[in-house]
Amino acid sequence: MLPKDLTELMRKVGVFPAVLATTDKEGNPHVTFITWLYPIDDKTIRVALSSGARSAKNLLQTGQASLMLIAQDKALACYGEASLLQERIEEVKFPVSIFEIRIRGVENNLFPGGTITGTIPFMHTGDLQEAGELDQIVLDALKTL
Repeated sequence: MLPKDLTELMRKVGVFPAVLATTDKEGNPHVTFITWLYPIDDKTIRVALSSGARSAKNLLQTGQASLMLIAQDKALACYGEASLLQERIEEVKFPVSIFEIRIRGVENNLFPGGTITGTIPFMHTGDLQEAGELDQIVLDALKTL
């Protein structure tokens, strides 16, 4: 399933950029950039999404999710089933839901002769203290459910 070095990296950096793909009940795809995710083990990743986001609605409708995880020497497509764990994180000022994705398959998307030289570069802009506090609240919720 997920390589140990990747789960350790995700836990270490906290806010880990990834791409989440979902579909609605008619099969229409939706792709979005997320940063609130946490690996529980090598087959389980929790993600936090704005409750009203299309991705959250799609996960509630179909339960199908794909994650693209990018790190040093890795471009992993993870396919699985998602379920709602918590409808709302009460400490957050706006509605944020927690989903758990049970990974049933992982596919390495690197082609021969290609490599990834690191994680997706990401940083907050604006009020860094407020963003950091929000990230910590959400990540704590992902870890402790």
